[in-house]
Amino acid sequence: MVSSLHMDNDVTRQMQEMAQLIGRFTLNDGIHATAIPSLSLIRASEISQPIYSVHQPALCIVAQGSKLVVLGRESYTYDRTQYLVASVNLPISGQVVQATAEKPYLCVRLDFDSNQIFDLIQSPAAMPSKSDNSTQRGLFVSSIKVPLLEAIIRLVRLLDTPEDIPILAPLFIREILYRIIQDEHGHSIKQFAVQNSHAHHIAKVIEVIQSEYDKPLRVDQLAAMVNMSSSSLHYHFKAITAMSPIQFQKQIRLQEARSMLIAGSTDAADAAFQVGYESPSQFSREYARMYGLPPKSDIQRLRHTLQMEY
Repeated sequence: MVSSLHMDNDVTRQMQEMAQLIGRFTLNDGIHATAIPSLSLIRASEISQPIYSVHQPALCIVAQGSKLVVLGRESYTYDRTQYLVASVNLPISGQVVQATAEKPYLCVRLDFDSNQIFDLIQSPAAMPSKSDNSTQRGLFVSSIKVPLLEAIIRLVRLLDTPEDIPILAPLFIREILYRIIQDEHGHSIKQFAVQNSHAHHIAKVIEVIQSEYDKPLRVDQLAAMVNMSSSSLHYHFKAITAMSPIQFQKQIRLQEARSMLIAGSTDAADAAFQVGYESPSQFSREYARMYGLPPKSDIQRLRHTLQMEY
């Protein structure tokens, strides 16, 4: 009991330090790049509308406030007692659900790739004594622990001494990744770095769907590409992404179309054809189902919101 209380106090103290660090380097709202290329600092002074994007592999730790992430029909809420990891590219919506001007949402995001994980798991210390061949969700939330927090804080502190970044940042990042793959959900990350695993094959399929989202989706061809049966591909794809390949493609298409419409480079019918829809009416129905309004009304709402903010 005393040990648990001591750990809680350590986490609280370290989170306060991390919030102060992020606050110093983010004087206004937004996503802030840093001198460490894979590290971003995020600040929001108010609750946000859902933001739709493809979440790339990354570790996200909230130092203040909280956030809701939706993947398919699943919801993940995390705050400063937890961290979130996306292990593969996934279409999600994210919404800051706790933030004020006095106590803004503050978050650290560290991007990584499967090569870094592959390099780590070559060490016997990073691999479990028993192999795990299961396919797990490519996104998870886990309880924050002191060793991981300490490593993240050391990395953020480097922003005060940029001359140390080239030597020390790679070491600290390696430790951070080691900490998360050693955690209880670590297999969710390691599975993508194991050659010829189901997850490794699904990651290749995801890359193809993302790059060819405007083309008709043929599950049998994708399955043949990675030497899987169609039924096996469908099963493991859904296990990782919480959706079918068709649903995944649909989310990518709708996100791409919305980006085109926001940019003002095209109208709804043309955007529908550009992302692969043959029927503008079907596009409008599915767009409204995802974003709550048909294309024209949704874009008007978004532009009005932007005008209010500026």
